[in-house]
Amino acid sequence: MTGYGKADYEDGRLRASVEVKAINSKHADITFQLPREFAAQELAWRNLVVTYLKRGRVTLSLAYERKHATSPPMHVNRALFKHYYHALQSLAEEVDASSPALFQLAVQFPEVITQSNRRVDYAEDLQILEKVIQDALQQCDQSRQEEGTVLANRLLDYLQDIYNKLKRVENLSPVRSKTVREKLQASIQTWTATHAVDENRLEQELIYYLERLDVTEEQVRLAQHLSYFEEIMKSPQEVGRKLGFIAQEIG
Repeated sequence: MTGYGKADYEDGRLRASVEVKAINSKHADITFQLPREFAAQELAWRNLVVTYLKRGRVTLSLAYERKHATSPPMHVNRALFKHYYHALQSLAEEVDASSPALFQLAVQFPEVITQSNRRVDYAEDLQILEKVIQDALQQCDQSRQEEGTVLANRLLDYLQDIYNKLKRVENLSPVRSKTVREKLQASIQTWTATHAVDENRLEQELIYYLERLDVTEEQVRLAQHLSYFEEIMKSPQEVGRKLGFIAQEIG
């Protein structure tokens, strides 16, 4: 089944949006489009997708943004900066050079500005994102169920149409048998009036042919197949392969 789900979340700290698209497939073929900082979550979220959707060719996209994002934590060595700045200023005065760019030069020296190794903690964000993903997966599964309901109703209409035609066949069958028998009897009388025939062989052939005229067995089997098809459709389990086999038998 095809399905689509979308869920959004926003608070004073972050904004997130999850989009799930699914099309029919015999297996779970899952593709993620995630921000780099959540690449390690792919396996856990893959299991989450399988829990909700079981199978299908699924694409899950996550858009994530932290509001008022600050630059990576940094440390300014003020003493070192002043040392470089005053040294450059002294050199500029000695050669009577212009010094408007001394500040920019001084901050670029090694160890003046360094970034902290402290990592951003995403633990709280992960809890929120998992809930958003679950909401999107639930919507996707719901849309697949709705499509499945439409398809199931269409199949039931087809079954009912076959049932109705089977009733017509059952009503027409006695008349058909009588008509064919009368035509066959007339043809045999005409043929035997002018041709010599083996009576035993003719009787065997007639019995075989008349047995093939009787479609009672096929009618019973078809009715059973239709009933079984409808019964299997009500099963909560995966039934696609079963229904495909029964459909072949109906044909």
